Amino acid sequence: MLSDEQKRYQANMELYHSKRPVISNSIKAFVIGGGICALGQFISNFYMTFFPLSQKEAMSPTLATLILLAALLTGFGVYDKISQFAGAGSLVPVTGFSNAMTSSALEHKSEGLVFGIGANMFKLTGAVIAFGVLSAYAVGLTRLLVQMLIR
Repeated sequence: MLSDEQKRYQANMELYHSKRPVISNSIKAFVIGGGICALGQFISNFYMTFFPLSQKEAMSPTLATLILLAALLTGFGVYDKISQFAGAGSLVPVTGFSNAMTSSALEHKSEGLVFGIGANMFKLTGAVIAFGVLSAYAVGLTRLLVQMLIR
């Protein structure tokens, strides 16, 4: 239960909070995130059309191309503008990961290659890698145990 003073304080504070445009932010995120995914599909189709690659084989060069494009756009300052506009829509896993690594590397480049870029490049993304590997291990182990129980 809130006291009358706390209720008045909360009512007063609501006057100073700006309303978030949730609908427009969601539309922006959907359009930009979908555009990044559509670009990835276009690149994948390009590799399958002009190179003798199956859909599965085309995924690796497609991901490498998206990573390279995101790193270049981050280096030129374009990806940050896209991120400010699109919000979470620009966090499509591969390009967002590349952006995080490249941004961190650029931020610490003045400290040198080893102690600057090399040591700090994974500060933002290290946790993602660690939890990704851990969750992949847990899912793989769970699948193995389920398959063993089914047999």
